[in-house]
Amino acid sequence: MALVAAITLAVTAGCHSPGSPAVAARARPSSASTPGPAQSPQAAQPGAANPFAGKLPTFGPLPAPHPIALPGGPIAPIYQRLPVDQPVAFLTMDDGQTQLAQAHELMQAANIPFTMFLIAPVAGANPSFFQRLTASGGVIEDHTLTHRSLRGRPYEFQRQEICGAKTSLEQTFGTTVRFFRPPYGNYDRNTLKAVHDCGLQAAFYWSETVNNGKVRYQTPLHRIQPGDIILMHFRPGFIKDVTAALRAIHDAGLTPALLEDYLR
Repeated sequence: MALVAAITLAVTAGCHSPGSPAVAARARPSSASTPGPAQSPQAAQPGAANPFAGKLPTFGPLPAPHPIALPGGPIAPIYQRLPVDQPVAFLTMDDGQTQLAQAHELMQAANIPFTMFLIAPVAGANPSFFQRLTASGGVIEDHTLTHRSLRGRPYEFQRQEICGAKTSLEQTFGTTVRFFRPPYGNYDRNTLKAVHDCGLQAAFYWSETVNNGKVRYQTPLHRIQPGDIILMHFRPGFIKDVTAALRAIHDAGLTPALLEDYLR
């Protein structure tokens, strides 16, 4: 389909694939083992004031979403941005290894919806951390079992990575997992077929990335556009990255919205 072809060109031109400079700066899991969570600092004392209150951009009420119809067919669609007609953008977070205690207070103060594409065993090793984030507006989605690059792998391997993670996340969190993000943005037709065959509805690439408190744009237009999907990770710079993403969304005159509300 035309949309998939367009995203394939984007991935080839500038994705975070293994070996690229963007990924080299990121600690990747070994192909022989599943990454585990980083140590969390001491949590804030119960009843303490939220240290992020008043320090983040604020947004008006979300517009009522205009859902986008998903296409049919034997493969799942993949989106770099959503074709919305409303002033919204979508904040997404990948992986899950670095689990900062202050993340909960930060997202409570942010008071926005967001999507978490999680490596299933990482999330399963400390489910309470992510359950608390769901209480602050987060939704849990699929990011494979082992975070290996999928492009070029046999269909059965890809299906196991995707279906296995979906089953694990649903059992751990008691939720329905609908969406998928391929590790490093690497995928092929087998990936999208496996996404479909595992009962997932869509896969996602991204329009901008955030790392070390800096928004990195994928196009010459250095401004977030309606429908853009913003990628960040659970890294030590989580607080700076969330803050930078929210400021960029706010400066563009947009409001953070939820992917799950726009694709039906």
